Amino acid sequence: MEVELLGGCSQEQLETRVRNVAAAGKLSRFPGNVFEVLESCNDYEKNLKLVKRIIKMGHKSIIEHDYLVFALCDVSPIIEQTIIGNRLTSFTIKSRREVDFRTVGYYIPEFRDEKGNLHPKNEELKEKYKVGMQNLFNSYGKFVDNGISVEDARFLLPYSYHSNIIMGLNARELEKMTIWLLHGKPSKISEAKELGQKLYELIKKHVPYLVDNIEEQLDKEDEFAYLEKISERPEIEILDRPKLVHYTSNADEIVILSNIMYHYQCTKEQAKSILEQMLQKDTNCKEKMMKNILNKEERRELEQVSFTFQIPISLSILTHITRHRMHSLLVPEFTPMWNLNNYIIPDTIKQNEELKKLYIEKAQENIKLYEEFKKAGVKQEDLIYFYIGAQMCNIVTTMNARNVQWICKMRCCNKAQWQINRIAKEIAKQVKEVAPLIGMGLGATCVTDFVCNEGRESCGLINKILENRKVDIN
Repeated sequence: MEVELLGGCSQEQLETRVRNVAAAGKLSRFPGNVFEVLESCNDYEKNLKLVKRIIKMGHKSIIEHDYLVFALCDVSPIIEQTIIGNRLTSFTIKSRREVDFRTVGYYIPEFRDEKGNLHPKNEELKEKYKVGMQNLFNSYGKFVDNGISVEDARFLLPYSYHSNIIMGLNARELEKMTIWLLHGKPSKISEAKELGQKLYELIKKHVPYLVDNIEEQLDKEDEFAYLEKISERPEIEILDRPKLVHYTSNADEIVILSNIMYHYQCTKEQAKSILEQMLQKDTNCKEKMMKNILNKEERRELEQVSFTFQIPISLSILTHITRHRMHSLLVPEFTPMWNLNNYIIPDTIKQNEELKKLYIEKAQENIKLYEEFKKAGVKQEDLIYFYIGAQMCNIVTTMNARNVQWICKMRCCNKAQWQINRIAKEIAKQVKEVAPLIGMGLGATCVTDFVCNEGRESCGLINKILENRKVDIN
């Protein structure tokens, strides 16, 4: 693993960054304008001292003005899923839909026993692990060589493969992430703790005002310990499709009433009266209003209602939904280990009996090796690299209607990956059943807006839709 801060590393750049943060801290109480405040922040040591004092008081919004970009080289998708939940952080990740991953390499942990000590058979276990991982990579290559797309072949890749990330975040998020990696539940995963340590070393050099607070943190206790003591863990049952768990009742009417209250600055009771008057004059006014709301720029009214789904999804496709960061997503933690037999097989592999047989054979060999390591007493946090991309889990997320619309526009498109495409279409279907007016705006852009943004890569559906629309209009 390599971690590097991209830019802002020179002493001059550091002093400028700290000056900007200090000015933000000084602005609210300084009598001059913003430029006079900046001019007054001309002493680096004083600026650094001021920033430390302010954040010590808990006023951390000022460090959001210090933005940093990191390159993360050769980390596993375990790291991806661990850090991508930081919703105010930006990520760009090498695509497994477009790039052949057979030679990218993979993470090799130092295997520990259940007490966290180095396992007495660590070296022997590592050699067995390497054979098992390479076996999966070789099979991935065979699938690709036999005409299976890298998009589908990746489902057999172990969750140890190397990924590369460019990550941008402000200093407040950096502090939060680093503390979490060093002292939170991820710290039990050696790779996650290593990332935390590497970030901390860079912080000491390039973000010095964060050091004191990070050093004062203590390791956190397991927040699920109480739950585990008083209840039995049930068998994991993977859903067969997304399930709408709960939602805002009368979502359509709430959105429309919000629009009226917003426009007229009236009470809810007045808005209801106005809507009744409108319906007397135009029975289709609700549909017309909703269409305007669905197509306006801000669409804040759609944020007044929400829908909670439980969604079955594979690890390979999890990033396709976690990257939509403004919904409230709950992804199960990697430990305790899930049932590794809950995996899926892409249709393109199912259709080839020989490749399907190979896929199942390699998935089962991987499970057998995992069981061997488990029996040897290897710590669970070191077993997580036996997950493969096809591993299924149930996630829970709550989205407001604007988020639902955005995800559907992106993921109902025929160019979207097939599993996330099915998920998005099922979400759209179930929302339409309980909020039909909001449902008018759910789907790919060609269906909802008569526009395709794929250019030369368009599937061609837009042409049929526009042609049919011409016929309907005429």
